[in-house]
Amino acid sequence: MRRFLLVITTLLLLGQTACGQKNWQQALQAWMTAEDMEDSYAENTMEMLQERAEQPLNLNQTSREELEQLPFLTAQQVEDIVEYLNRYSPIRSVGELQMVKSLDYDTRQLLEYFVVVGPEKGKSCWPKMRDVLKYGKHSLTATGKIPFYERKGDRNGYLGYKYRHDLRYQFTYNDRIKVGLTAAQDAGEPLFTNGNSTGYDHYSYYFQLRHIGRLEALNIGMFRVQMGMGLVMNNGFNLGKLATLQSMGRSTHILTAHTSRSSANYLRGAAATVRIAKRWQVTAFASYRPIDATLNSNGSVRTIVTNGYHRTPTEMAKKHNTHQTDYGGSIGYRKGTLYANANVVFTHLNRQLNPMKANTPYRRYAIEGNNFLNISADYGYNNSRFSLAGETAINRQGAIATIHTISYRLNDALSVMALHRYYDKSYTALHANSFCEGSSVQNEHGIYAGVNWQPHRSLQLRWYADYAHFAWARYQVSVPSDAFDTMLSARWRFKQWTFDGRYRLHVKQRDNSEKTRVENRTEHRIHLLAGFTASQRLQLVTQADGILVNFVGSNSRGYIVSEQAQWQWRWLRINAHAAYFHTDNYESRLYQYERSVQHDFSYPMYYGHGLRYALMAFANIGSHLKASAKLGVTDYLDRSTISSGLQQINRSAMTDLTLQLQVML
Repeated sequence: MRRFLLVITTLLLLGQTACGQKNWQQALQAWMTAEDMEDSYAENTMEMLQERAEQPLNLNQTSREELEQLPFLTAQQVEDIVEYLNRYSPIRSVGELQMVKSLDYDTRQLLEYFVVVGPEKGKSCWPKMRDVLKYGKHSLTATGKIPFYERKGDRNGYLGYKYRHDLRYQFTYNDRIKVGLTAAQDAGEPLFTNGNSTGYDHYSYYFQLRHIGRLEALNIGMFRVQMGMGLVMNNGFNLGKLATLQSMGRSTHILTAHTSRSSANYLRGAAATVRIAKRWQVTAFASYRPIDATLNSNGSVRTIVTNGYHRTPTEMAKKHNTHQTDYGGSIGYRKGTLYANANVVFTHLNRQLNPMKANTPYRRYAIEGNNFLNISADYGYNNSRFSLAGETAINRQGAIATIHTISYRLNDALSVMALHRYYDKSYTALHANSFCEGSSVQNEHGIYAGVNWQPHRSLQLRWYADYAHFAWARYQVSVPSDAFDTMLSARWRFKQWTFDGRYRLHVKQRDNSEKTRVENRTEHRIHLLAGFTASQRLQLVTQADGILVNFVGSNSRGYIVSEQAQWQWRWLRINAHAAYFHTDNYESRLYQYERSVQHDFSYPMYYGHGLRYALMAFANIGSHLKASAKLGVTDYLDRSTISSGLQQINRSAMTDLTLQLQVML
């Protein structure tokens, strides 16, 4: 504790070495739950939004396709914004968006982090090199995480040092040119040795060109592709059920650079979107990349590994031992708000994918083989009140997956939506990522309904209910089963106060310990938040989260109570966070959002009994230098060791210091 207080004092005295950052992540909490961050695509989602926050859209020069890159906008909202811009452009301030009636308060607040109002500029075939060199922007960001503790693997087991660090360089010219390199190293991974002879464990390099004549987008290097509603290809972002209600489950087609430190969910090669006629455009991509895999004794692939860890000889042996080739594309037609696209993706693995299926019924229909083909059509229509979107896909074996959403805005205050999906138990797609209750687009039939209602300008109500049936066995369920999920959310604003409350009921069936029958696992979650803005300098947030899990007569409970404070003075901003948590076990674990440095998205998981406290300092040092520092401590009151295996820490508390420096020219 004495050391923690010393570091706090140091940070306060050296606050000029920290940097400011727009708090769009805080605004995102209005309709994205912390549990959504368990999804493997969560980092890509947050990284994409961070990129857009750093390079906001110019409303006087944006397009429908660019607005569709913002996942929290509904199809109706996109159309309403486009219509308003076409009618009144050039607009003079972001505040004019209040005239777009379909934009509620929360969405407007979040949108303001990702758009700006600038002058209209003509689009030439190619930008002039002198303009690129003169007006282009360079940024170099270095981030390091220093643990004040030692894991068992740090002493004997890990190949590298205990420090996590990364470097990011990026050059941008408006929204038309983006070039960059990200080098990332996880704690315990070797640097310039032991299998990483080129230095860092992971590199992401990319070149992106946009809006050059008929060329809508060109990506070379590492990139991500989203097509339709994700039944054949989506290695971009994915949103949870509450966010789906907000975005109304719309369809999208996007090519983006892979700028993340994540070593999963990307392609490597080239991709382009070309407008071949007024209403037609074509997208094509080709990729060849190494992937990690656990191999069987005969050299085939048992599982594809996506965590990106290469800390031990065993993990390093899995690194890039398999290669994956992907080809695909789409051809699309759009007339006003009516659109249709045909999509195809072909994937080849140089090793046979052969998951172990003996005595594991839930793996009977797991994807296997060398060559995989998926074809789909996505389609939709929307106007200012009504929206319909859908996608239907088929794999090489003839199995079908289909998803459809329909939404209707009854008036400016009330909108409703419904979503239906059917994923055959035999449908498989390596790159699929869409709305589902399970962990993959397979073996699921369900229906989702939701309501957005704003009965008063200060009150926002959201509700959804989702039912899913699984026709075949799943992990921990040996027979067909069902699931039900519902949530009610309310947000009320009164002068300087904001109150947020959520209740969620989640029921899933699971085998009992004897595997003689399935039992309901019932999970109740409650979230309460009170925020107070005392002035432009001081903001306070009090939050409480609780959980009750019941399975076969056994109850597991947990709760966490926290306080966050933000104080700002000119170039300096200080954020403090303190939390007390108490859960019975891992089953009753909880998540809670916590501020962090840029490109580091912190949703810590808590279980057991303890305290969590963190302090951050942000500052701008002139116009070209920003920096930040975060000190975080997790102090457990119910154990003398933390974690297990090579991650074991022989202490009851762990302290981490994260430092970041950003140079911009």
